[in-house]
Amino acid sequence: MHDPLSRAPALVRSVVSGVAETLHGRDLAAVAAGLTYFAGLGVVPWLLLAVWGAALISSPATVAAYLADLRLLVPPEMGARPVWDALVRAGLDLGPWGALITILPATFYGEGLRRACLRLSPRHDRFTGWRARLALLPLVLAVPVLALGVFASAPLLGDLARAGGVGGTLGWIVVAFHVSFVALGVVIAWGFRVVAPGRLGWPATLLGAFGTAAVIAGFLQGFLLFLALPIDLGIPFGGLDVIGATVAVALWLFVLHILLLVGWATTDALDRRWGTPAPVETASPVLAGAGR
Repeated sequence: MHDPLSRAPALVRSVVSGVAETLHGRDLAAVAAGLTYFAGLGVVPWLLLAVWGAALISSPATVAAYLADLRLLVPPEMGARPVWDALVRAGLDLGPWGALITILPATFYGEGLRRACLRLSPRHDRFTGWRARLALLPLVLAVPVLALGVFASAPLLGDLARAGGVGGTLGWIVVAFHVSFVALGVVIAWGFRVVAPGRLGWPATLLGAFGTAAVIAGFLQGFLLFLALPIDLGIPFGGLDVIGATVAVALWLFVLHILLLVGWATTDALDRRWGTPAPVETASPVLAGAGR
């Protein structure tokens, strides 16, 4: 019987080769830019739904207290705290009708993810947009629960942030990384398995999704450190701070989606290495990601 560790190098080489094969000849930057556009439509609605849904599960007062503690982690240097406050107020005041309307733009992210994956790995696909949006709908119920789990760590994170120093700073970074890693892993697993094409097997999906979540969770900690830099983002845009901040966030989202798509390509390669059959066909450009 072979030692699993002895097969690990061969598995890694096979997966790396599979990722290279998927990305060969594809403009990853252009695909990530397209997905970033869909994220621009969907990310804020998802944040609003997370806040409102978490308040519905517990209470607005509880969530407001949690988010007040989490506010301490948002560096004030670039003026991000007023944006945080506005987002929290909008989420808590969303209401049932507002939440229902917000679901529509939120689901566009699913369409963007599926189309991006089809651009990297062309295959026959019908009703791409509608299938992806409908596949994302169950997360409307799951995301508030996951968000509440993240928010529940706020008292500990707030205490560590107030403590300050090297120990306090490292402490809240470690805790924030792990709670966001778990929540992101669940969401990404659903995206890779259900929303993206190919119906990947669960073993590859879980390993790939949580591996990708670990990378993105670390990346988000880097974003918080970036917000702490004393930089005037409006300088390249004639002093228009709003434009500078929007461009900066868009660039961070762009890099994040490069990481996400490489994570999906890695998961897809791992799934093929483990032998899960996938209905991949040679498709015309119309069928390969330009679905209806």
